[in-house]
Amino acid sequence: MTILPPDPDLTALRVELARLRGERGWTFDELAERSGLARRTLIDLEHGRTSGSLTTWHTLAHTFDVPIEQLLGTLCDDHTPPGVSKS
Repeated sequence: MTILPPDPDLTALRVELARLRGERGWTFDELAERSGLARRTLIDLEHGRTSGSLTTWHTLAHTFDVPIEQLLGTLCDDHTPPGVSKS
């Protein structure tokens, strides 16, 4: 029997994107201009219509000037991330 990892928390990931964009006061147009990503891609990410690629999230981490772990770490918000003891 194969034990699969828990599902990633994609809702937390999109909420983190919205939080970072909101705390900077950036519109989707401004984030698109700053990141070089398409406005539609950003809207779809934030509204949960797509999960995006690693390259997209890497670009966003650089655009927001935050560690990529801050963005992608939210994927484990509803469970214990790998490598963390469950005390």
